[in-house]
Amino acid sequence: MKLFSKEQIYEGDKLTTERQNISSTDLMERAGTQIFNWIHMRMQGAQVPIHVFCGIGNNGGDGLVLARHLITHGYNVVTYIVNCSDKRSKDFLINYDRIKNVTKDWPKMLSCSGDFSEVTIDERDIIVDAVFGIGLNRQPNDWVQELFQKWRASKAFTLSIDIPSGLYTDRAIKDENAVVHANYTLSFQSPKLIFFLPETSKFTVQWEVLDIGIDRDYLMQTEAEAELISKHEVLPLYKPREKFSHKGDFGHALIVGGSYGKIGAVNLASRAALSSGSGLVTAFIPKCGYHSMQASFPEAMVITDKDEEYISDISFTIEPNAIGLGVGLGTEDKTVKAIEAFLETNKVPLVIDADGLNILSKKKTLLKLLPEQTVLTPHPKELERLVGEWSDDFDKLKKVKTFSKKYKVIVVIKGANTITVFGDKLYINTTGNPGMATAGTGDVLTGIITGLISQGYEPLAATIFGVYLHGKSADISLEDYGYQSLIASHIIETLGEAYIDLFKQPEQEQQQQEEQQDAE
Repeated sequence: MKLFSKEQIYEGDKLTTERQNISSTDLMERAGTQIFNWIHMRMQGAQVPIHVFCGIGNNGGDGLVLARHLITHGYNVVTYIVNCSDKRSKDFLINYDRIKNVTKDWPKMLSCSGDFSEVTIDERDIIVDAVFGIGLNRQPNDWVQELFQKWRASKAFTLSIDIPSGLYTDRAIKDENAVVHANYTLSFQSPKLIFFLPETSKFTVQWEVLDIGIDRDYLMQTEAEAELISKHEVLPLYKPREKFSHKGDFGHALIVGGSYGKIGAVNLASRAALSSGSGLVTAFIPKCGYHSMQASFPEAMVITDKDEEYISDISFTIEPNAIGLGVGLGTEDKTVKAIEAFLETNKVPLVIDADGLNILSKKKTLLKLLPEQTVLTPHPKELERLVGEWSDDFDKLKKVKTFSKKYKVIVVIKGANTITVFGDKLYINTTGNPGMATAGTGDVLTGIITGLISQGYEPLAATIFGVYLHGKSADISLEDYGYQSLIASHIIETLGEAYIDLFKQPEQEQQQQEEQQDAE
């Protein structure tokens, strides 16, 4: 699913009115009606007080359309106009006149000054936030901020239209008190990037997209900066297997890493590479890990460094199709020199994690030696060492995109919504859960992506697909282990189920959920 920018949304609205021969007011009516349908389907006429707060722009116009439909269908509605300026949009004024024709209780004008004696909200009420939309370009005034805080203090369910008021689509906020904390947001046509960034996602607990009929050709043909990755997006990436294929058809993955006390990282990455579908996996480790690797993971082949406790000379005679580098590696001086010597001659696709990244950060001239589309999988501190400190999430994305373009690498920004960055494009993952915040899950991701590249997936496709499978497998494991007890090995164990889930039809998924509930 594409995530359109503010400018693209405006352009889509404009083209839609032209190509469908409708007015902007008609499009607003369509949007407000969709919101009403969403509420009506869930409330079925229940007389819960609904407080609709409308700004005086187009977001407020959407709110007025909603309020009018709620009133005509007999709901208990109080409509307010947050009247903080004299610059009203044309479509707002049209819908303001329309709502006055269906009720004797005209919307209450809030002058944006004085107390809140006209605004009485109970915890069991519903608040609809239609104050500011995507066009907000300055921080709300003090009175509006106090109104937002009053909503939050009431603990009433808050539904935001298109975007929680006070948020910007393309830059960070300065004050959390100036933003609506929504329980739910109904976003028109596509979700917004801010729903997936650490600093702004907290302002809406849940979100949903409403289709308001924007021109289909425009939606299909317009290239968006960001794309949301779900099952629908990764299914076309999947490579089916031929009946008479053999292990040689699915590549040879090499995992280079480990040091004394950290052989487990290589074990996890190697197991993940094989479980992701690689035909062969070899681990290159210090001598101290030989017996533990052979005993704990018999499916892997093992090559040892000449050194006992760390890697000092990366030399091998095999011909891998992809190499995962850095898990458990350590940063000994001899290891750093070994990495430098290796990178100077290597032409095989790379996935670099952990201490491999730390070595690159300490000696950034090595970045120029990386093959194009090398995959880097840093956690936040490793990312900071690579690209420098950032002031906010938007600054971080800007720095990562610049870094990606400069070195022609793929960067995985790990997080609740892991973002894969290549050039100016963002791919935002939708799978995964907080149980993944545990030791070794990054090693597993390195192994999965390495295994996919070894099978013949292009590095970008392997990264997008691998991040999705990694999170989906963790979601499946979560059902048995919960957040606290989920460990990295569980993610490897359920990778097969994550693959199978790709081909489940919706009715199968529903049946499985019902069976799970019956079992509980």
